Amino acid sequence: MRKVLIINLVLLAILESHCGNASNNDINLTGLDQSGEGTAELIFTEYEHNFGKVAEGEKIAYVFKFENKGTNNLVINNVTTSCGCTVPKYETKPVPPGKSGNVEVVFNTSGYNGIQTKTIKVKSNASIPVVLLKISAEVSEIKSN
Repeated sequence: MRKVLIINLVLLAILESHCGNASNNDINLTGLDQSGEGTAELIFTEYEHNFGKVAEGEKIAYVFKFENKGTNNLVINNVTTSCGCTVPKYETKPVPPGKSGNVEVVFNTSGYNGIQTKTIKVKSNASIPVVLLKISAEVSEIKSN
């Protein structure tokens, strides 16, 4: 049993080391430069945004701004949300050290009522590879006359 587990772990490591290498040779996704020096550092100006009171049915958007405060290019690999009602938009090109970028999220409030909180997970090659962002709003029902 132990031998099978070790073999599976070795095979998994080999597969992971070979996946995507052919198409990503020009982009360093590890956060380290070629000499092993330097890392990307993803720092957002804020990690939470509260929209306050909004009417049900509105599409509300917010842009989270960040800077690469590291010494190597920052690459955002993936941005996911806790709900299909919230859609992220982000730049996939490398962000050089000292430069800035954005992660925009759009929350469709249709069908929601009350206090809503949505989480956005940003995965990158930074020294802290996963950063959580949060949006919240108090959604009011549309009242008919």
